[in-house]
Amino acid sequence: MRRKILAFTFALALIVVCAGSSFALSPLNMSSANPIVPIVKKASPAVVNIDVEKTAKRSVSPFPFDDDPFFKRFFGDSFKEFNRSVPMKGRGSGFIVSKEGLILTNNHVVDGVDKITVSLQLEDGSKKTYPATIKGHDREYDLAVIKIEPDRDLPVLELGDSDALEVGEFVVAIGNPYGFEHTVTAGVISAKNRSIHAQDIDFDDFLQTDAAINPGNSGGPLLDMAGKVIGINTAIMPYAQGLGFAIPVNKAKEIMGDLVDKGRVSRGWLGVSISDANSEVAKMYGVPDGTGIVVAKVMPGEPAEKSGLKAGDIIVEVNGQKVKNTVELRQKIGSLPPKSDARLKVYRNRKALNITVKLGERPNDSQSENITLKGDEKSSKGSEALKDYGINEVTEITDSLRKKYKLTSENGLVITDIDKDSPASYENGLHEGDMLLEINLHELKRVSDISDAVKDSDSKIVIKFEREGTTNYQVIEKKK
Repeated sequence: MRRKILAFTFALALIVVCAGSSFALSPLNMSSANPIVPIVKKASPAVVNIDVEKTAKRSVSPFPFDDDPFFKRFFGDSFKEFNRSVPMKGRGSGFIVSKEGLILTNNHVVDGVDKITVSLQLEDGSKKTYPATIKGHDREYDLAVIKIEPDRDLPVLELGDSDALEVGEFVVAIGNPYGFEHTVTAGVISAKNRSIHAQDIDFDDFLQTDAAINPGNSGGPLLDMAGKVIGINTAIMPYAQGLGFAIPVNKAKEIMGDLVDKGRVSRGWLGVSISDANSEVAKMYGVPDGTGIVVAKVMPGEPAEKSGLKAGDIIVEVNGQKVKNTVELRQKIGSLPPKSDARLKVYRNRKALNITVKLGERPNDSQSENITLKGDEKSSKGSEALKDYGINEVTEITDSLRKKYKLTSENGLVITDIDKDSPASYENGLHEGDMLLEINLHELKRVSDISDAVKDSDSKIVIKFEREGTTNYQVIEKKK
């Protein structure tokens, strides 16, 4: 399943510098004649600075004339292969969530580092540092819980309700941008449910804020006007102003227990490959509002197969709540614990069905299937009925075609010739070797089935096809 990649370059709000770098700090003036001051005074003691260190290998050359052809003639490129260990330091932010020393931050702040040091700001303005360890981390939500061992009870920030947050509400961010400790910025919630899929960021539910967030703010709190945490500052868009992103705190509340108790998150698992249903496809298959998620592939032996879910089913509800796309379905299922029941409403052959799946636990690695099939050697050429749509030849499956195109289905027809300049190819991406399973809800077992399938069509047909074991749907228009 392809995911839309943003054309912009995004950067995680974490600053990483070589050892020995320093910052020149200058005094900051702040007026107390505003409602933000009491929020900051109350929250700041529970906001921490996080310094991390990792040893990295860096290639260096002992030769002053690396690119001189004379040296290359005798030494080749081997003289460049010298390494030395260089300490790399980074800075981020976090906030205390338990008086015993549990701290919430971003996973990218602490992932893969060798040393973590946490700095607390004391009431008298002095600073105290503690070594920290990782209790648990989750790459999917980019969250981590780290632990220090304090000698006293610590101040704690109260977690709010990010679902109740309204666009336009005032918010306050506190963090460690560029090493300027406990920097305060303010703004509003600019938008909710922002999706970013670029480089190291792959998330679908960001809060967007115009409160200034910069490298080093990662993991710091975004506070509402009651002083409660409603987001965890995470990402920025470089070279832009007023575009900061925070993870909703309700996501953290969902998984913090697992992170502390098990070090990782247990998520529900169906065992299917999925794709968004085209609105025309969904309506053709009986979905009233034209939205849903197509089950493209059911993995053998997994919960979906055991419960009777089939490739081609269109999922529209989970536990009575509508799901309109793959993002919503993945989040709904992932938020349920393994071994719990997921009640799915699906459409199959224009009929609504209710299927209950006892969820498994999402594995770390993808799974594949291996199917052995049989077939005869008889072939028949494709129907003329599909030429108007750019599919020149369709052939019944034979052993030689199965081997040539690496087919995994026993029934169906295979495309052996397609017009690469037709809508079938350039609009919908069909190509030679794809298997046609259905046209307009008519199952295809023989080439002769095509005529009946398309006889009532005017300018469009809905095709169900298979590629590399995955079921897909496409709407194809006649050639003009």
